[in-house]
Amino acid sequence: MNRRQFLQTGGALVVSFSIPARAQKLPGALDRSPQLDSWIRIGADGGITVFTGKAELGQGVKTALLQIAAEQLQVDMQAIKLVTADTALTPNEGYTAGSNSMKDSGTAILNAAAQAREILLAEASKRLGAPVTAQNGEAVTADGRRISYGQLVEGKLLSVRAAPESKLSGARRFVGKSIQRVDIPAKVTGGVAYVHDLRLPGMVHARVVRPPSYGAELKSVNTEAAAEMPGVIKIVRDGNFLAVVAGREWEAVQALRALRAGCTWTEQAKLPRDVYATLAAAPTQDIVIADAPPVSGKVIEAAYTRPYQLHAAIGPSCAVARYESAGLTIWSHAQGMFPLRGAVAELVGLPAERVHCIHLEGSGCYGHNGADDVAGDAALIARALPGKPVRVQWMREDEHAWEPYGPAMLTKVRATLDGSGNVSAWQYEVLSNTHSTRPGKAGDLLAGRYVEKPFQPSPPRPLPQPEGGGDRNAIPLYRFPSRVTNRFIPEMPLRVSALRGLGAYMNIFSIESFIDELAQAARVDPVEYRLRQLEDPRAREVIKLAAERFGWNAYKKENAPQNGHGRGFAFARYKNLAAYVAIAMEVDVERETGDVRVKRVVAAVDSGEAINPDGIKNQIEGGILQSISWTTFESAMFNDTRITSRDWSSYPILRFSHVPTSVEAHVIDRPGEHFLGTGEAAQGPTAGALANAIAHATGVRIRDLPLNRARLKQVLAA
Repeated sequence: MNRRQFLQTGGALVVSFSIPARAQKLPGALDRSPQLDSWIRIGADGGITVFTGKAELGQGVKTALLQIAAEQLQVDMQAIKLVTADTALTPNEGYTAGSNSMKDSGTAILNAAAQAREILLAEASKRLGAPVTAQNGEAVTADGRRISYGQLVEGKLLSVRAAPESKLSGARRFVGKSIQRVDIPAKVTGGVAYVHDLRLPGMVHARVVRPPSYGAELKSVNTEAAAEMPGVIKIVRDGNFLAVVAGREWEAVQALRALRAGCTWTEQAKLPRDVYATLAAAPTQDIVIADAPPVSGKVIEAAYTRPYQLHAAIGPSCAVARYESAGLTIWSHAQGMFPLRGAVAELVGLPAERVHCIHLEGSGCYGHNGADDVAGDAALIARALPGKPVRVQWMREDEHAWEPYGPAMLTKVRATLDGSGNVSAWQYEVLSNTHSTRPGKAGDLLAGRYVEKPFQPSPPRPLPQPEGGGDRNAIPLYRFPSRVTNRFIPEMPLRVSALRGLGAYMNIFSIESFIDELAQAARVDPVEYRLRQLEDPRAREVIKLAAERFGWNAYKKENAPQNGHGRGFAFARYKNLAAYVAIAMEVDVERETGDVRVKRVVAAVDSGEAINPDGIKNQIEGGILQSISWTTFESAMFNDTRITSRDWSSYPILRFSHVPTSVEAHVIDRPGEHFLGTGEAAQGPTAGALANAIAHATGVRIRDLPLNRARLKQVLAA
């Protein structure tokens, strides 16, 4: 069903905004999609549907958006149906990325619902001849007369112009409450929660035979053994793209193995042996994003590195596609349904309006992993079997070896200190590839590069400030004068794209590690040193709260004979425009083995108005665990030809045995303030706090990620 058909199903109030060319900017994503019928519908039966172009990725956005809409419409949350990221129904909000869902979509729905409520109340007051208030989907007069929202709109379609400001409800029946997330029950009870669970009548299963390495070419293939296996329906080949389709999933897996054995590939040894030397020697595009002149004084310098890292989604990427005469439908857990539609349309040779992309959740994402690519695979295979829903799920080795990685990075920092030990000048360089090759074109999909007539990938490009890509959070929030240069490297030895937080994780790790080094040089407590350099009152408040709840001033270092015990602190405002997060951490380091155990983590976060405090805590706690995994375990491995990190033994991640004993997240709620993005705010400060805690525990500063057992053992033994 498309949007027009959806809106024609019965009487409805559809509030439409038409903006004059010179009108005032609208709040949030309303400015991009100014027609309110893109955001809200109230049916003649009183049913309410809210639309968002953002997707639920496990960040709890469905629940928060329902809370906002219910509060402003003054109805129960259960009375609202929420439709997410569907190219036939929802506004085009691009990608669900950058912790922008609440800032953009939440703000749009906040104002859309508030203005719809006021239109309803005005109409009710006119009909009843008295002032009214909103109560549970009805307009009510002081003498008890009532009229439902559905009765108010019966048989009508109302259109109004957008107002840049809305009369927001001050009620807090839902907002500010830790309401249980609506997406969790199916996930914990084995219900239908993910695209992986989708089953359609007549659905078949497919697997793709991946090349052994980047750029490998399929010279020959013997298909006889696979084609004769039970359940095999079709073998699909288009150039170097090769897949097998079967009636059952296990049949497809078995046929995949037989088909792979019949392939002959040619490979090239073109991966770098020394990643950092390769990146350092590569041509760069230097972009100065902050400029302050150097001054004289005591100079301290350092350099930091980050390896290629995987998304390492626990659930391999999956998609379902159905190709029919009317067009192509794809069910996908990618983060951008509209950009995916454009890429897939080009791939299969259809007009974009004949491709319908529907978001369903996937078990693991947070960045550009294989979700878009598997949707492209499914589309190509479905085109070869018209009318059949085709389900494609990647294998573990597909996910590890072929997803776009988080880029390797190098940073260099140089600080000049005045006589009091404060920073009087700061110089910072970050060397990195692009941090986004997200689809928009067919060449951005793996399948598009391997078909007989391959599509060229989009040229790599830096992402602009103020959000940035590799230079995200490269400009310190601290008040000292800074010169910051983004040394963008177009050449990409490995396939890369957006990993949660983009360059912010590495830049905050580098900056916050170095701030501790400067505090040590100045012989000042690390928390006090940060407060000296900060003017932003909200930044100062989260730092003070994290330190207070951790018991920073009362802390006493106690070392066991074999263990180093230490504490660390770090802070950042994500993108310098989103949530503020401060992290205090306590660790044990076993000197003989280099094993790191995070004992306790205390976080303070300011996300503006907290729609769902528990949801914010979920994101901060999850970000802390993810960052501990990145920082102490994760590094992609490869030789000069192939990726060798193809399973969990060759790419270890955080295990339950290394989860901190205690993780606390304290939320500063600021009712009435703008929503600030939270989902990616904890990763950078966690890495910085962890590095600082290890340095405090061992007396040794390590500047190269990951801070894993092998590296620590080697450094501590030196």
